[in-house]
Amino acid sequence: MKKRLQPSTKGDRQAGPCPEKTPLQQENLPFPIVGIGASAGGLEALEQFLRHVPQACGMAFVIVQHLDPTHKGVLPELLQRTTEMKVSQARDRMRVNPDCVYVIPPNKDMSILHGVLHLFEPTAPRGLRLPIDFFFRSLAEDHQDHSIGVILSGMGSDGTMGLRAIKEKAGVTLAQEPASARFDSMPRSAIDAGLADLVAPAEELPGKILDYLRHALILTKTEFPLEEKEQSALEKVLILLRASSGHDFSLYKKTTIYRRIERRMGIHQINGIAAYVRYLQQNAQEVDLLFKELLIGVTSFFRDPAAWEHLQGEVLPTLLASRSGGGTIRAWAAGCSTGEEAYSLAIAFKEALAQVQPTGNFKLQIFATDLDPDAIDKARQGVYPANIAADLSSERLQRFFIQEGSDYRVGKEIREMVTFATHDLIMDAPFTKLDILICRNLLIYLTPEVQKKLPPLFHYSLNPGGVLFLGSAETVGVFTELFTPLILKWKLFRRRESVLAVPVPFPPSFFPTLPGAPKELTMLKPAANLQSLADQVLLQHFSPPAVLANDKGDILYISGRTGKYLEPAAGKANWNIFAMAREGLRFDLGSGFQKALRQKEAITLKGLKVGEGDGTQTLDIKIQAIEEPEALRGMVMIVFSDVATPQKKKVSSRSKSAPNGSARVLELEQELRQVHEELQTTREEMQSSQEELKSSNEELQSANEELQSTNEELTTSREEMQSLNEELQTVNAEQQSKMDELTRMNNDMRNLLNSTEIVTVFLDNNLHIRRFTTGADKLFKLLPGDVGRPLSDIANDLFYPEMTEKAREVLRTLVFSEKQIAASDGRWFSVRIMPYRTMDDVIAGVVITFMEITATKTLEAELREENERLKSQLKAGG
Repeated sequence: MKKRLQPSTKGDRQAGPCPEKTPLQQENLPFPIVGIGASAGGLEALEQFLRHVPQACGMAFVIVQHLDPTHKGVLPELLQRTTEMKVSQARDRMRVNPDCVYVIPPNKDMSILHGVLHLFEPTAPRGLRLPIDFFFRSLAEDHQDHSIGVILSGMGSDGTMGLRAIKEKAGVTLAQEPASARFDSMPRSAIDAGLADLVAPAEELPGKILDYLRHALILTKTEFPLEEKEQSALEKVLILLRASSGHDFSLYKKTTIYRRIERRMGIHQINGIAAYVRYLQQNAQEVDLLFKELLIGVTSFFRDPAAWEHLQGEVLPTLLASRSGGGTIRAWAAGCSTGEEAYSLAIAFKEALAQVQPTGNFKLQIFATDLDPDAIDKARQGVYPANIAADLSSERLQRFFIQEGSDYRVGKEIREMVTFATHDLIMDAPFTKLDILICRNLLIYLTPEVQKKLPPLFHYSLNPGGVLFLGSAETVGVFTELFTPLILKWKLFRRRESVLAVPVPFPPSFFPTLPGAPKELTMLKPAANLQSLADQVLLQHFSPPAVLANDKGDILYISGRTGKYLEPAAGKANWNIFAMAREGLRFDLGSGFQKALRQKEAITLKGLKVGEGDGTQTLDIKIQAIEEPEALRGMVMIVFSDVATPQKKKVSSRSKSAPNGSARVLELEQELRQVHEELQTTREEMQSSQEELKSSNEELQSANEELQSTNEELTTSREEMQSLNEELQTVNAEQQSKMDELTRMNNDMRNLLNSTEIVTVFLDNNLHIRRFTTGADKLFKLLPGDVGRPLSDIANDLFYPEMTEKAREVLRTLVFSEKQIAASDGRWFSVRIMPYRTMDDVIAGVVITFMEITATKTLEAELREENERLKSQLKAGG
């Protein structure tokens, strides 16, 4: 075995030999890689963590710390004193091995690919770098469910987004107990975001990781398909989830659900899924945590930047150009999580507008939906941590966001474009009449059966020419007739009109029909009477075979049996009548077809023969170019009519010599002629009846088509009403949320102003009263109906005649004014006039506050009198 290198610092513990294989390695499983994030002040937490890691643990540890880029890195030497494992400073293209510790060097970003570390020069300016997020994201992609993320003591929120990526790949995430951290911002950020699976002091985290891995080793032996008992337990979990959340996860991939459940079982040290079902029954909070576990998904602003560049630079300008008159662009972001994707679309739209500068006036209305109500609430707030700077340029941050402390709030012009609502894609009615539909990284979690049902639904929801934007691992599948790729690599598709009628399965039909449940009503066919039944028999058995073709000869409809005259050509399927005509008909049929098109009249080809030997059949072909009805104009009807071949009879010499033979022959000829005339009359009558039957059949078909069309229109109207109702519910929920938020803010503001006992008057840009607080009516002769009147029209008790002019000056110069003013009743007030600034940094008037300082003035006067008295005494004593 490879021998360990000796540490270079004197007094360091010597690294022992490489350990024997751990249980994970004995099972030939990838060894876990633990990413540890800490700030420069987190040395103590790192030492406590590594001191409690056993040497033969079978894990690798990669430490990403916020380091001063100007100082030499000495962290490896400091940490080597606390652990028997080898501690190294990471180098470019260094392979990660188990039971080793790797430390990021100063002034570098670090990533991992196929178990090999790679170093990058930082691109973000100092103070905006997020090296922990950068490494954790790459670790999640590279090591999938064998990745582990740990956040220790540190300032800021670096690492939170990285933990989300690890959780999405079914890795495990841990955070130091904030109370035990020297700097608690980083672990608290991860905990508040709901991304920490386990929380404990730094010295206890290694033990929790090892306990989790031991249970993970037991659980990884589970194979699919599950045994009946485990399948039953899994279904019970789904039932408990549905009872708690109202959402049915039975159409999600069973493997994904089971791995998420296994992760929760490993965290709680539960070995069997049946035991986990009992745990869920006893702990309602765990049901909620599992629900969020199933919904966890990585999202970020402009995820897959190249795809968004194509959307903004090519797709959106084309969409705007196709609607030169302007209007509202409707979009739906399905599975929007915490809203980053919806806001990204709004930002891209604003930038595309600035780039194209269309003549029309355009607005963008985005419906953003998700299953998780907590994620929707966060999206509505539009507040994100500082680490979004890793995904957004400084120009976008400055233009579309407002910095609030260490966070960023989405600007008003972007926020107003988006309406958020909870919505289940596979249970609720879809949004319709859309120009853009974004559904990224959601289909991959659903069963193949559901994945096949969603593209037709998306096609139904989009307007003609609408754009579908899928995730990098998703596709429209076999529905290439519904969507044409715009940029296939980035899964951008355009809705196309399909000549084939593709049934649209709406969400209620996604779930299997319950036994005994009534099926969807079908259109009742009208009861057939005796005449219609007779007409059908005549058409099927006595009318001549016929073919309806277009002007190119492509067959559109076949009536009766045409096998004697037509046969499929060998090779690739070809439904052209000239290719299918049997030998003996092809030449005459082709020339007659062209003649009928030129002359616009019926052409009859008589005495044609098809077949050989005794199977030869004589027939007539009638070719008619159709002018009426309008729907069939330009098409050609070809009718095949068999002609009886007369049999040749041999006449004996004896009959010829009979004396009365000639008379008998004449009699027979007359009888034959009469029969022929009667047959001709019968044939004409039959043809007349056939025409009438055809007419009746066409009327019946027309009536049936009208009924089918009406039924389809009713179905479509019903679905559109459902979609419209869904939109109204969404808008109502959004408005209700805003009203609740405004009510809370109004209550908070009223209580704040009343608790300060500072009289406040709000004026607009014209110095008209907008609002005033309790107590203002004691200084001014104010009534509730005075809102909207100029302040100068209201009498007051203050000796401050120039107050209105001073307010105008503040509004003009934006420099606040403060002055002590006496009232007519002897009270004193500190009058402060300040500009009124909105959230968008727009000046919208002034705020005047009146703080009573009578007690201060009285005390000043008393002190002044006491001072004068003391001076008088000193003079008298002198």
